[in-house]
Amino acid sequence: MTGARPEFSATPGKARRAARRRRPGLSALAVLLLLVMPLLEIGVILAVGRTIGGWPTFLLLLVESLFGAWLMKHEGREAWRAFVMALQSGRMPAKEIADAVLILVGGALLLTPGFITDIIGFLVVAPPTRPLARRFLQAMVERRLLGAGPWNPAPAPGSPHVVTGEVIDNDDAGR
Repeated sequence: MTGARPEFSATPGKARRAARRRRPGLSALAVLLLLVMPLLEIGVILAVGRTIGGWPTFLLLLVESLFGAWLMKHEGREAWRAFVMALQSGRMPAKEIADAVLILVGGALLLTPGFITDIIGFLVVAPPTRPLARRFLQAMVERRLLGAGPWNPAPAPGSPHVVTGEVIDNDDAGR
């Protein structure tokens, strides 16, 4: 069986780098959050401190962190049980793995002092809101793995990102 020769772009690395320059990456967002988030947290803590007082603000942050640690531990155990049950039943534990990732990230946010991170952490760890966070995580992973999404559309046929060719099965070639 003869196949068509695959078409390769002469500079696939250049095209990939140009695509990365056109859209902000996940690392740029992370750097922005690492710079802006502490300033926002300090501002919110100071505003709450002016409203209810310093010691009540401190106690509120402490109680939130303790409750967050308890919630993370409880939900982590539940996620582990669900993971083991999925494996024992022979089912792929995709939902359970996503839950574990969300609980880990949400727990880290809950243990970080601050009201904004606590709110986000509770939304990610709490059972009623975790399915929404799971859908967001799934969409983010799909965009990253498939390379397509609203900010990075799928490449069109004939573009330098598409390799045209024919699959030849080696088992049939020897006969």
